[in-house]
Amino acid sequence: MITLIIDNQKVEVPEGTTIFEAAKKVNINIPHLCYHEALSIYGACRVCVVEIEKRPRLEPSCATLVEEGMVVRTNTARVRRARRMLVELLLANHPEDCFTCERNQICELRKLAYDLGIRELRFKKGRKYHYEQDISSPAIIRDPNKCIQCGRCIRVCSEIQSVGVIDFVNRGGKTQVLTFFNKGLNNVECTTCGQCILACPTGALREKTVVDEVWEAISDPKKFVVVQTAPAVRAAIGEEFAMPAGSLVTGKMAAALRRLGFDKVFDTQFGADLTIMEEAHELIERIKNKGVLPMITSCSPGWIKYIEHFFPKCLEHISSCKSPQQMFGAIAKTYYAKKIGVKPKDIYVVSIMPCTAKKFEAQRPEMRDSGVQDVDAVLTTREAARMIKEAGVDFINLEDEDFDEPLGISTGAAVIFGATGGVMEAALRTAYEIVTGKTLERVEFEQVRGMQGIKQAEINLEGFNPVRSNSEATSGSPAGTPNGVNLKVAVAHGLSNARILLEEIQKGTSPYHFIEIMACPGGCLGGGGQPMPTNEEIRKKRAASLYLEDRNKPIRKSHQNPAIIALYEEFLGKPLSEKSHHLLHTTYTKRERY
Repeated sequence: MITLIIDNQKVEVPEGTTIFEAAKKVNINIPHLCYHEALSIYGACRVCVVEIEKRPRLEPSCATLVEEGMVVRTNTARVRRARRMLVELLLANHPEDCFTCERNQICELRKLAYDLGIRELRFKKGRKYHYEQDISSPAIIRDPNKCIQCGRCIRVCSEIQSVGVIDFVNRGGKTQVLTFFNKGLNNVECTTCGQCILACPTGALREKTVVDEVWEAISDPKKFVVVQTAPAVRAAIGEEFAMPAGSLVTGKMAAALRRLGFDKVFDTQFGADLTIMEEAHELIERIKNKGVLPMITSCSPGWIKYIEHFFPKCLEHISSCKSPQQMFGAIAKTYYAKKIGVKPKDIYVVSIMPCTAKKFEAQRPEMRDSGVQDVDAVLTTREAARMIKEAGVDFINLEDEDFDEPLGISTGAAVIFGATGGVMEAALRTAYEIVTGKTLERVEFEQVRGMQGIKQAEINLEGFNPVRSNSEATSGSPAGTPNGVNLKVAVAHGLSNARILLEEIQKGTSPYHFIEIMACPGGCLGGGGQPMPTNEEIRKKRAASLYLEDRNKPIRKSHQNPAIIALYEEFLGKPLSEKSHHLLHTTYTKRERY
C-alpha cells in the first residue's frame, strides 16, 4: 500500500493508483473532461491538474501515479487559475447555442464552467473554421463544431467496441475527429451503437431525432399509431424525470404514452416472447439436423452490423430470426391489422428503444416482409422522455396503467431481454421444456447473469442426444453425454468481447452451441439511447429492476404466453412454419471494410 497526503488528508491506496482515483477515496472529486472511468488514460484536457509538493509543474491527476509520501493539493489558487484558463480557452472555441443544444441540461463542459465560477469570457471567439455536420447516418449526428477533442468517443469506439471508425486528423488548430477520409459515419464500419454519444461530454454527438415525425403521425387522422416499448426502457426512463437510477416505471410509462395520443400502447416484450419461440426452435432444429453451430442471437442490430463488416464469413452462424422490434412490427401490420380491420399501410408503428442502432435496423430493406416497412419510426429513451415533457405530462405522479392487449401481453422471460444474458436465459427456459418435456422448476440461470464481459455455462438437456458423425465427435464441436446434450452457451456484451468469440469460431475452436451477443456494455440497459450518465453502477441498478419485474410476473416462460399461443393457433401455425419464416425471419448482408 502507498500512503500519501491529499488536501491534508492521509490516504492509503494500492500501488498503481492514480492521484485522481486516490482523491475519490476521500470524497474529493477533481474536475475533468477527457477522463472516463471505463476508458484508457489520455491526459489531454489538463483540467484535472493538481499541485504536487516539490514538483515545479502542475500534473494531470488522471495520469499521475501515487508515490510514497507524496503531498498533493487539489484546490490551490494556482490550480484554480489553471483550470479556469483551460476551460475558458475551450469556451472561446465553442458555439454559443446552449439554449437549443441537445445537451443543454447535461453538458459536462457547461456544468464545469459553472462549477469553476466562470461567469464571463476574457477571450474573443477564436474558431476560424465552421465544419459541416455529419448527418449521413440514420442514427447518429456528429457536429465537429462542438467537439472539444477529449478523445472519449475515439477510445470508446476502439477500446470498448473494437470498431475504430473515428480518429484525430490534422494538427494544431485544424485538428478534428473524423471518419476515414471524412466519408461520414454511414459510409464506414460504424455500427450505430451510440456508445460514442454516451461518452461525449458535449453535444458533438447526438441521436438523429424523429420526434417531429412522430408528433405529425399522431396528429394525422388517417393514421392508426401504435407504440411499442423495449424492456430496458422501463428501468431507465424514470431517470429523465429525476427519479433514482434503475427506477421501475412500467405502469407510469404506459400511462404517459397513452397521454401523448398513441392509439394503442403495446410492449416489445410481446415480440421478445415471439423471438424466443422462433429462436429456441431454430436452435433445436440446428442441433438435431447438424446445422451450423454455434448459433448466435440476432436481437442486437449494432452487433449484426458489426459482424457484417468485420466477420462476414461467420454470417451463417447468426439466427435468422428478426429482432423483437421487427417481429412486433411485422405482426402489428399483418395479424393485428386484420384483427382490427385496418390496412397495413395505415398502421404507423413507433418503437421506443434504448438503442440508436434500432433506427438503422428499422430502415434496412430486409425489414419489409409484411409488404410495408415493419417499423416506421424509432425513438430513443431520451427522445420519448422529451416528448412526455413537451406534452406537459406529470410523469412522476401518474397512476400506473396496463399495456393494451393482445400485443401488450408478455412474460418474465421477455422482461430480462434488456440485460446482458437475458436472451440466453429466456431461450433456455423454453428450450429446456420443449426438449425434455419436463417442467423447469427453477427458471433462474444465474450462470449467464452479471456484468462479466464473457460468461459461459453448460446446461444438460436430458434425453436429447442427436447422433453425430465420427468427424464431429473428434473435432472441437460441442459434445453430448449419455444422458443428453450438454448445451454449451456463452454470453458476451460489448463488441470487443464479441470479437474474442468470433475469432474462436473462425479458427474452428469454439466449443459452444449457442451464443448471445449484445453490442452495448450491460446489454440494452447500457444502450446508446439511454439516459445520461450510463455507467456500470447504473447498469447494475437497471438490471436489478428488470429481474424484479421478472420475479413478479405470473408467467415467466415465453411459450406459456397466452397471446403468443393464440397468435400461432390463429395465424402462424407453428414455430418455423412457412408463414413465420416469411414474416419473422431475415437474411444478412456482407458489408465492405474501408
